[in-house]
Amino acid sequence: MIKNMLRGAAALSLALSPLVSLPSAAVAAPVAPSSAEVLNLADAVLRIPLADESRAGYTRDKFKHWNTGLDPADGCNTRAEVLLSEAIVAPDVAAGCKLTGGAWLSYYDGQEVNDPAKLDIDHMVPLAEAWDSGASSWAPARREAYANDQGAAASLVAVTARTNRSKADQDPREWMPPLPDAHCRYVSEWVATKLRWGLSADQGEAEALKAYAEGPCEASVVHYTPAL
Repeated sequence: MIKNMLRGAAALSLALSPLVSLPSAAVAAPVAPSSAEVLNLADAVLRIPLADESRAGYTRDKFKHWNTGLDPADGCNTRAEVLLSEAIVAPDVAAGCKLTGGAWLSYYDGQEVNDPAKLDIDHMVPLAEAWDSGASSWAPARREAYANDQGAAASLVAVTARTNRSKADQDPREWMPPLPDAHCRYVSEWVATKLRWGLSADQGEAEALKAYAEGPCEASVVHYTPAL
């Protein structure tokens, strides 16, 4: 599957203060599992519950990845399957699912990449941020499902290693893709992932999302299906 072409607002400078606090009462009731939702970005942001974050007890190995992926018989792990699904030019696949050649478009920075070794598979909402936002209470099997989620195109994305590593575990208040035209897509996919997995946002993160939703990204739409 080829990712949608870059979309989003033109480069705009965004001041995040002063920002209005989001009242807890504005959060909508949870959506029933398996029901697909399409919302404008502002309404979608209000569906994310507010909660303080805690990193206590987090280690990366509490999210098992990469596993055998969608097809255990294909010899490819989740990382390789994502690379295959997102390639704009299909790579050659050798024994052991070794990928060579091919081409990918890293939407965070608009770079075309021809070597799969130069790509990272980014968790849209990083594992540490997911832990902070509710995954700490999940069973190990659900954390594994989250870390290998190919059920939504937004959950895992092939991007240049340098952009993934500059992002680290930061939320949109702290980091945005270096390509301004990618900002609205990125915010929409961040919100979609939080809603898909029932994750919360802290006050600063929610205010930043609200600022994008009411400013340069007000025309953006969020598509998500809650994870089972």
